[in-house]
Amino acid sequence: MDMMKTIDASFAEPEQPERSPVLSSSAMGILIFIVTELMFFASLISAYLIISAVAEAWPPEGQPRLPVLASALNSLVLFASGFVLFRGYRSFISEGHSERSIKLVRLCLWLGTVFVAVQGFEWVRLLSYGLTMTSSQYGAFFYLIIGTHAIHAIGALIGIWCLLSKLRSGVLKQSSFQAVLFFWYFVVGIWPVLYVLVYLS
Repeated sequence: MDMMKTIDASFAEPEQPERSPVLSSSAMGILIFIVTELMFFASLISAYLIISAVAEAWPPEGQPRLPVLASALNSLVLFASGFVLFRGYRSFISEGHSERSIKLVRLCLWLGTVFVAVQGFEWVRLLSYGLTMTSSQYGAFFYLIIGTHAIHAIGALIGIWCLLSKLRSGVLKQSSFQAVLFFWYFVVGIWPVLYVLVYLS
């Protein structure tokens, strides 16, 4: 009888270890949200390209020039924040709620805040120079496109702040970190497209 059990056990299929999904439900939800936002940005970009193509002069005469160089340098700050958050995620995966992970996420939060603050400072200057939502279609599209990106950046920074708070408390889950990481990647990744389109056109 024992021999039969041994034979049956030898032919039985081995138990498969449980595997956690590559993407958590929260990360998948963020990805779906990002797809919808990409479609929204695509519609804004399409409208911008059509309006600029039929305009006699673009940018219109009399409108202040955009701060191309300052925004380019500010873009480097944003790109650096994306890299830092990636390093923070890798550190969290390997070390958990470590001091290194906390420092990297905090640095990302500061870099992202600097990016948004510089953008806001540029807006104040442009408004003082006469570029407003009502001054021209150029101004309207500038604030609509870049402003929409700024709103997403602020929302993502709030997510990073919450992430940092949970990381300090030792209760952060990988799924939450992954979701915030993807959203910040979206903010960072779409910016070069908007910069080239709006600032260099």
